[in-house]
Amino acid sequence: MTARVALILVSHSAELARGAAELAGQMAPDVLVRGVGGGPDGGLGTSLDAIQKTLEEVLAVLADAGAGAGAAGGGVVVLGDLGSSVLTVEAALELDDTLAEHAVLARAPFVEGAVAAAVTAHGGADRDAVLASANAAVGMFAALETAQSPAAGDAPSAPAAEGSRTVTVRNPLGLHARPAALVSRKVAELGASVTIDGVDASSVLQLMALGATQGRELRVEATGDGAAEAVTTVVEMIESGFGEV
Repeated sequence: MTARVALILVSHSAELARGAAELAGQMAPDVLVRGVGGGPDGGLGTSLDAIQKTLEEVLAVLADAGAGAGAAGGGVVVLGDLGSSVLTVEAALELDDTLAEHAVLARAPFVEGAVAAAVTAHGGADRDAVLASANAAVGMFAALETAQSPAAGDAPSAPAAEGSRTVTVRNPLGLHARPAALVSRKVAELGASVTIDGVDASSVLQLMALGATQGRELRVEATGDGAAEAVTTVVEMIESGFGEV
């Protein structure tokens, strides 16, 4: 664990909490992600004590790694899946000023927000940036739909691509969460601005929202320094099938 921001995913279901935490952890292996789910008796519900205990444990791990609240931008971002989970998280933070100082609650869709937050934390962002990334997930798909369907005669102009190629998706599940995260992380390392079928290739959520399944042709374009090399890199990743073929 090297990222300075950790995630806690709170659900009414222990199974759902574990699954969401596992997915987010796969997207960003260096980010500490914990799932908290189920009531005090192990059934459906949300345990206040479990949330408080997990927050304390995660903050202790961050502190031991030198990435805790004392570090610039360190801390915890918490997501809840239902109103009851959100209310219990709010209660936990209200009851303990120390926890409230170092942890923040996102207002974001549970799985999409967790994935977006994990990838942002993996990139070394601070707590505010990770929180903003999670919260932005709530409007991502609506914004994407609007961007792909501009009013006639009102389409925004875009910079001419300096590099452009077409590639066919080979892996059976297409650009699902794991491949989308791999592409977005690689694009974030490149100097060029890259788009895939018109969406920002550095955004996991925008890539997933393409719904690109096996056999679909995608247009990869880039502008800026190293545009041609960036296009080649992304095309090669997609052509490789992400180890799934």
